[in-house]
Order: sequence, then C-alpha cells, then structure tokens
Amino acid sequence: MGTDVVKNVNKNNASHAVLFEALSLVMHLDAEKEMMSQCVALLGKFIAVREPNIRYLGLENMTRMLMVTDVQDIIKRHQAQIITSLKDPDISIRRRALDLLYGMCDVSNAKDIVEELLQYLSTSDFTMREELSLKAAILAEKFAPDLSWYVDVILQLIDKAGDFVSDDIWFRVVQFVTNNEDLQPYAAVKAREYLDKPAIHETMVKVSAYLLGEYSHLLARRPGCSPKDIFSIIHEKLPTVSTSTIPILLSTYAKILMHTQPPDLELQNQIWAIFQKYESCIDAEIQQRAVEYFALSRKGPALADILAEMPKFPERQSALIKKAEDIETDTAEQSAIKLRAQQQPSNALVVTDQRPPNGTPPPVGSLSLVKVPSMSGNSDYNVVDQGVNQTNGTLSKTDSQPPSADLLGDLLGPLAIEGPPGAVHSEQTAVSGVEGVPSAADAAAIVPLEEQTNSVQPIGNIAERFHALCLKDSGVLYEDPHIQIGVKAEWRAHQGRLVLFLGNKNTSPLVSVHALILSPSHLKMELALVPDTIPPRAQVQCPLEVTNLRPSRDIAVLDFSYTFGTSVVNNKLRLPAVMNKLLQPIQLTAEEFFPQWRSLSGPPLKLQEVVRGVRPLPLMEMANLFNSFRVMVLPGLDPNPNNLVASTTFYSESTRAMLCLVRVETDPADRTQLRMTVASGDPTLTFELKEFIKEQLVNIPGASRGPAAPAPAPPKGPAIPPDDPAALLAGLL
Repeated sequence: MGTDVVKNVNKNNASHAVLFEALSLVMHLDAEKEMMSQCVALLGKFIAVREPNIRYLGLENMTRMLMVTDVQDIIKRHQAQIITSLKDPDISIRRRALDLLYGMCDVSNAKDIVEELLQYLSTSDFTMREELSLKAAILAEKFAPDLSWYVDVILQLIDKAGDFVSDDIWFRVVQFVTNNEDLQPYAAVKAREYLDKPAIHETMVKVSAYLLGEYSHLLARRPGCSPKDIFSIIHEKLPTVSTSTIPILLSTYAKILMHTQPPDLELQNQIWAIFQKYESCIDAEIQQRAVEYFALSRKGPALADILAEMPKFPERQSALIKKAEDIETDTAEQSAIKLRAQQQPSNALVVTDQRPPNGTPPPVGSLSLVKVPSMSGNSDYNVVDQGVNQTNGTLSKTDSQPPSADLLGDLLGPLAIEGPPGAVHSEQTAVSGVEGVPSAADAAAIVPLEEQTNSVQPIGNIAERFHALCLKDSGVLYEDPHIQIGVKAEWRAHQGRLVLFLGNKNTSPLVSVHALILSPSHLKMELALVPDTIPPRAQVQCPLEVTNLRPSRDIAVLDFSYTFGTSVVNNKLRLPAVMNKLLQPIQLTAEEFFPQWRSLSGPPLKLQEVVRGVRPLPLMEMANLFNSFRVMVLPGLDPNPNNLVASTTFYSESTRAMLCLVRVETDPADRTQLRMTVASGDPTLTFELKEFIKEQLVNIPGASRGPAAPAPAPPKGPAIPPDDPAALLAGLL
C-alpha cells in the first residue's frame, strides 16, 4: 500500500517492480478475499494513471487476477475504466484491455461488453479486428441472453468487419438458426433487411442468401418478401461476388423455385436462364450445380422432396470456442493435459515376439503384432495373424514376410535379458571425426534438469548417439539393460515426422511407461499416446509430429520413465530435432550468389565474427563438415583458395524458405582461428545460424572418458598458488 507514482522514473520502476511481484505472490498464495479486494482496488487505481507502463502492467495483472476465485465481481467495478483503455493510443494497452474484457465477461455483463466491442470495431486498428471479431462472436455465443440477440450480434459483426470474420463465425450462426425453429423467421427477416443496404460485404451476401433460401417462404405474407422480391434482391448482388459465393446463390435460387407454389412461370424462366448461363462455367463446382439444379427443377413436384429444408445439425462443440480454448491454454496446462492423456490406453502399434507353444524360441526376425487396448473400444479386432500395421490410429496392411534387419531388429534376437545385466554387450555408435570431444555435462547426453538417481545405467555413450543422430535420420538414441530407444526421422521444409521405437529387451513387461515432450517455444510437437505397458520382447512405435515456427538452437527433450521390477528409471534425453534438420542445401552460381551477398549489407542481416579456438581441420575436412549439416560449400566462388563460401535454405513457419549465405576466411598459418560471415533476410536466423556453425567448429574441451592421464610436469618458474585468480583465469583461457 506504500507505492505511489512519483516523478523519479528509476524509483518508480523499482518500487512498482516490487509491488507487482507482491501482487503475484498474493495470487499464488490464494490469500483471503479482503487482501484480494485490496489488490484489485490497487490495480484499478493503476489502470487510470498517466504512465503507460503502469497502466499496461495494471491491466495485465488484473487479467491474471481473473484466475482467482471470487474476484471477478470485484473486477467488474472497474469495467468502465477498462472500456476506456480500449481507446488508449498505445496498441499494447488496447490489446490487454481487450483480453481483460474477454476474461471478465459473463451472463450479467455480456450485453454491455459485446456492444462496446461492436462499437469499438468500427474504429479499431486493422491488426486487432480479427481477434476482436473472434472474441465478440465467442462471447455472444457463450453468454447470449436469447438467440435473437446472438443473431443480431453476428450480423452486426459481419456488417462492420466482414473482411476479418472467419467462415467459422457465419457457419455457427447458420447451425443455431437451423436447429431452432422459432429463430428461423426472425433470422430471415434480419437477412432481408441487410440485403436492402446498397453495399454489403460478401460474407453478408453468403449468410443472407443461405438463410433466405432456406426460410424465405416463412415470410411470404410480409410485404416485399414474395419469392420474386427475394430473388430480385439477391440476384442484384450476383455481379459483385466472387466464384466461391456463386454456388451458394445458385442453391438459393433452386430453393426459391422449390418454395414458389403455385409455380411462377416468369420467375422460373429467369432462374432457368441463370442455370443455363452457368452450365458452361469454367469452375467445376458452379458448372455442376447449374447443370444439376436445372435438371432437378424440371421434375415438378418431386423437387420439394429433393430440395427439402436442411436437417438439424448434430450437437457438437463450437469450433470458435475450441479455437479460443486452444489459444488460451498455457504451456504448463498443455504439458499436464499431455501427461494425463499419455496415462490413458494407447493406440500405438506393438511388435512382439510370439513364442511357439512348445517354448522353443523363434528364429531372429520372426515378428507378430499385438494390439494395445484402444481408447475407442474396438477391442475385438484381431491383428495378430493378419499383419496389420497401425500408425497413429490408421490401419494398413503390411508384408507378412519376415522384416529386414532394421533399427531395432536386434531386440528380438539374443539380446533378451535372462542373465545379469553385465552379460549384455552393445556396440557403440561410431561417430566421425567431425564431432568434438563431449563436455562433462554432455557425457551422458541427459539433460541435467535434476539429479539423476537411476540405479540402471545407460549402455554406450549417449552424447555420441545424440550427435550422430544430429547428422543422420535414423539410429539409436538411448539404451540400457532393459530398453532401447531408436529414432527414425523424415523432414520436409519446416515440418518433420519422427518415429520413436521403444523396444523392451526383457522377457518381462516394462510397466508405468511415460513419455512427455518438453518442447522449446519455437517447436510445435505432438506425440502419439504411449502405452502404459510394453509387453516382453516387444517394440512400440510412437509418431512425433514436429513443426518449426521460427529460427532457434533450443533443443526439445524427451522426459521418459518406466519401471522394471523394483527399478524406476527416469531420463531426460535430448531429441535430434536440431537446426540443421531444417536446412536444405542449395547450389548457387557466382551470378546468383554475389548479388544476394551485396544486397544483405551489414548487421543485423549480415553478421561477422572472428572465431578462436577452432578445431584445426584441413580445408577439405571443414568443407565436408559444412556439407554434413546441410550447408553446401560452393567451390571456386571465392578467389582466395583458403576461404570457403557456402549456401543453404532454412525453413520455418515464420520465415518460410529463407536463403542463407556463409563465408569463412581461414589463416593457413593458424588453423585454430578464422573469420566467419553469415547473412540472411532474417536477423534472428542470421544470429542463430552463426552461433550454430560456431558450435560445430569450436573444440569445447570435456571430461576424459578413459583412465585418468598422468598429470603433466609442472612448468619451470615460480610456483603459482592453486587459488590464485590469475592461474584460474589462465586455465580457463
């Protein structure tokens, strides 16, 4: 309560930083209602001050307050001031005010808030109109006091911001009108009124034409609503609409013709002439409708049965509300939802070792398939003898012949565990000399988010496995005495599909199996459900869909755990969804390269750095290294034989296909340093690619993996104490 706005900017910032942290703590502790009321009152004061930063933080914290129970009614007292913030000159404040109004809306204030949003829609920024339209439509649907008000709101929305109203919005109003007979005459009247306007948006033409085609016969006794009048007013709009709307108008004409009883020959000839005109249209959809409607309309009374009113739509969740829920769900909630989903039965395919009745082991490579219990309840489908492959819920026939040796083929052979763990041997993945010595933190390639207390130790060097998978698309990611995890990946542009192979090497099942993807913000990742139990000597395939949103070197993590006997094993493994997987090498000539190079002049699009501590590689090996992570070296473009020039294309949802250019200048006398220049059309991409290449070139020393080497002889000269800062600094350098 002791924080006020003062003139000293630094003091202002410091004191309010402490204050807003205190408010966050109150929310976190879910304090008593009296303290919550004080917090809201304080925030209400802040959203009215002149300082824009404090107004912004006040609105943001008030939005977070909505998550606390019994506070919404207190926040409503400040509704007038929040609505005033919608007209603030700062767009970030306007966005926060919109979020807050959306969050605080309920049945009691929905009319006021939606009307304010509709009024604001006419003057709002174009950048906000789509979000504003979506939120107004959702609020109108969720809190409508009656359905006629809902129809009014949606039609006003389309009228004021048609370009920013998605098809989902007018589809939804059609569903409501179709499913509520009492609403149909009212909706038809409103659609007729909007068509009287001289200029209306094409979306309004679509929804009005649909509603009048279905329900205009309910208005037949009203003045100006005869079939001929309805046809004339809709047909006036035909020259102004695009080809996507014409099929809707043709359907409306056919419906009007069907509802005209007794038949009006003049109207019938007019509509037939339109159908005949479009019978030769180049658009297949329009042509087909015109031909079929013309043929159907000549069937007389039978037309009424064929073109009867649309039946009621089945009840389903609103696509608009689902879209809003998807947007609002934060990362922590998504992780919890995925975790809960992964604890349910799975549809993943399990490949198992089927032993003959006499107990003799089958030959290596003899596989059968077992269906893990499905969430859909279709448990009577037997796939054991039919060789049916199910990937992510889709069934397809597979070859019943024994499969060729694959990534995890050795799981079903002599590696089944029946003796002590020490009896198992694994061939370590060989890594070429392009990989540096892994660092101490890298030695297990397990992310050190918490202390690892597993009694089961991994087999082989996991860092080498991870680094090898960064350069190839299939291999073993992790292995221990009980399980082997393999990866097979396919990448296209900014999207990838990884399949995780989870193989049980034992003659006993692995239980309490959980897999959770900890995804960085630049990757959108969806993992298929993983079964809770992996049968003995079985292999589970779990597809993982990846979409790259923007450039970044952050790495996704697989949080994987299982139980075998009394051993609970939990590991966090880095996934090879790394930056170079999103690169595509491209061959450029000198005529193509140099104009692009010159057009990208200076930071932040072109960055240069002198890199020291580089692994001393011959130029040919360095070129091979670049090619291995999909950056194509262009020989002969640089006149200096000690330099390298390379190009590649990076793919992400934000940048699409973005050309990247690289130049490396080496010093023949000192191969441990070089000058590197990276250029692209996106500043973030330029920086991230420069850092990525630098990581590949620099030799980062790590802990020794072999026996301890003898200590080197101390240098001659005066002894330096081990705690001397100069000695420590020299050691680091």
